[in-house]
Amino acid sequence: MLSLVASPAFGRAPQSTEGGGAGAVLRAVLVRGALTRPALGRATGLSAAAVSRHTTDLAALGLLRELPPADGPPRAGRPRLPLDIDTRHHLACGVHIGVPWITFALLDLRGRVVAHERLPRHGDATAVLRTIRTHLPSFTARRTAGRSLLGVGVVTGGWVDSERGVVVEHAPLGWHDVPVRDHLAGVTRLPVHVDGHARALARAELLFGAGREATDLVQLFVGNVVDAAIATGGGVLQGRRSRAGDIGHLPVPGSTEPCPCGRTGCLQATVSDRALVRRAHRLGVVPQPDLDLLLTRAAAGRPDALELFEERLRLIAPAAALLLDVLNPEVLVVSEAGLAVSPHLADVLHEQVLARARPEPGQLVAAGSFGLDLLAVAACAGVLDSAYRRPMELRTARAS
Repeated sequence: MLSLVASPAFGRAPQSTEGGGAGAVLRAVLVRGALTRPALGRATGLSAAAVSRHTTDLAALGLLRELPPADGPPRAGRPRLPLDIDTRHHLACGVHIGVPWITFALLDLRGRVVAHERLPRHGDATAVLRTIRTHLPSFTARRTAGRSLLGVGVVTGGWVDSERGVVVEHAPLGWHDVPVRDHLAGVTRLPVHVDGHARALARAELLFGAGREATDLVQLFVGNVVDAAIATGGGVLQGRRSRAGDIGHLPVPGSTEPCPCGRTGCLQATVSDRALVRRAHRLGVVPQPDLDLLLTRAAAGRPDALELFEERLRLIAPAAALLLDVLNPEVLVVSEAGLAVSPHLADVLHEQVLARARPEPGQLVAAGSFGLDLLAVAACAGVLDSAYRRPMELRTARAS
């Protein structure tokens, strides 16, 4: 994470606007770490009686647990045992639908990847959803180790209507108006959370990453789809029909890359993973247009591979700077594959964005927090966001 100036706003524990006191208590422990009940009262502003009631309820659900007393001489009075997030009982499940791969993942309550598997994506929407319906039950049965599932997330790029659970448009996949939630209903006994991956990553960054002590954040995702998500007041903006953050057709000066929309020089057409690996193959950097191969070369420090990722960041920087200036968030997060394998590229990102933006004191420009796990984390983020906002509404199920 790259800080411009230390922010006076940071250090507070953002409170959930949903779920009442139980959600506030759970989020405070997530952000601050293990806390005693009096410390939770100070962090949330709740009365001692309310804190006691909520912590009892959350412990009964397997979401909080008391830690053993610290070593040392006994103190007079009732011991004040700290409470921490309980990661022993529940998992979030998720599926990310990408262009080359379908990623299946399980995360614990602290957003750590417990298990993930990926299958090649083949066929149209019907074939892909059939693959998910077939593989998901066996994946959870093999990998949950007796823990219950809090929900199932399904995440992909493009225009996703979260309320209806429909992928409205995903140009690289050729999907239009695919009712994902309806197709996957009945695979588990749990609700299915469907979302776009920029919004999902924004939720994950607010919970576990660069935005965990912020309430206003912008997430820019660059992959085969390029899109953004906007969080304000701790919640992620959906926009009308869930279309907020559609930046894929911003113009890139000097680019002549054709776009499926009929124009040339659109941001997504210019900087997508597909465009990047085609260029890498054309230049002889990789023997075939394969992102994993290009990332392996970049991780090994190959100058020609790194130069391609540096060039992509220079092309991304004007859009990132525009988002920073127009939306003025506390945190701007850029998730892009090269940043996950080569730490020095974060300096390139920082330099290029600051050369074009007018940042205010306290703003952060950060590379994505989840490295090569970002698709697995995104897949489960909606489930975990719901758990932390409305913990008393959870219903869980054992993997079959």
